[in-house]
Amino acid sequence: MNKELMEALDMLEKEKNISKETLLEAIENSLLTACKNHFGKADNVKVTINPSTGDFSVYAEKEVVEKLDGEDNDPLLQISLAEAKMIDPKYEVGDVVQIPIKSKEFGRIATQNAKNVILQKIREEERKVLYKEYFNMEKDVVTGIVQRYLGRNVSINLGKVDAILNEAEQVKGEVFKPTERIKVYILEVKDTPKGPRISVSRTHPDLVKRLFEAEVAEVKDGIVQIRAIAREAGSRTKIAVSSTDPNVDPVGACVGLNGIRVNSIVEELRGEKIDIINWDDNPAYLIENALSPAKVICVVADEDEREAQVIVPDYQLSLAIGKEGQNARLAARLTGYKIDIKSETQAREMGLFEELGLEGYSDEVSYEGDHEGAYEGYSETDEEENQEQ
Repeated sequence: MNKELMEALDMLEKEKNISKETLLEAIENSLLTACKNHFGKADNVKVTINPSTGDFSVYAEKEVVEKLDGEDNDPLLQISLAEAKMIDPKYEVGDVVQIPIKSKEFGRIATQNAKNVILQKIREEERKVLYKEYFNMEKDVVTGIVQRYLGRNVSINLGKVDAILNEAEQVKGEVFKPTERIKVYILEVKDTPKGPRISVSRTHPDLVKRLFEAEVAEVKDGIVQIRAIAREAGSRTKIAVSSTDPNVDPVGACVGLNGIRVNSIVEELRGEKIDIINWDDNPAYLIENALSPAKVICVVADEDEREAQVIVPDYQLSLAIGKEGQNARLAARLTGYKIDIKSETQAREMGLFEELGLEGYSDEVSYEGDHEGAYEGYSETDEEENQEQ
């Protein structure tokens, strides 16, 4: 076919990421379509294309019959014996003759239809390539550029396609400006006739998880594992982490030197507070850690009912519950337990200290100072104190 066509196919393959084989197949189908439009049928038409040179040939396979003078004869599918012998004297009745078809003789309409077949195939393949590319990014975090507001939704450009950030997936209070770069979590990628439709989120808990994987090498390598996460987007997130290496402190790895790692994530989330705590297979210790930065006197966890009774010092009750119950609510989500928090005074009035064998408990002896900072987790010192109790 020629050098120019092959160069064009190579360019399409690079720019659109569409294989040359697919494009050659589209050309083959377009030639068959042109034959059908020109002759009325193309059942016996064959097309061969050389994938190296682009040269092609189109021919019709016709059966040799004695004569073409009967009503049952079809000149598009058959050829008389006399005509066949003019091509090659060896042909006999019943043989199949390949008759070359000159594509240059096709009419304007047939040619236009063939062109449309090729363009349609290119569009379909381009859509498939884009869908596959972004489908592989599903459940991951990408950087997008804010395009514009579509009502209360936001159009985000992800490079080759635009995604939709629905109002329900936006953090309350966040306002975006056109051309602003933001990180979003790809919720779902759907294949549609107009191309992939992508839904993204700024509120999904896995957004925080993916940000830690990108920022903390130990998390990406699997040394530090994020075991659970609970989030109230725009306000606070709690994550529980553990380490597969006893020499690596999971909380310290996530916080980074002087908090540089976690602060970069907090900045990306526009000031959302992040509590990082140590995971513990013992549900009582895990619940105590989850209520950080509040200190806990005692935790009694019922693994069967997934419920826990927690006693805290009087001065720690409001901290344990948190503003509008947020700290307790996130701790419950993080651990999967229904948590009932009682102050020391309430517990004594209800007789819980006697019931739990804590009659000799003294707040001044057992605890000194307060937890400070958003990254305070469960420590060995806390564990020793609880064992003493």
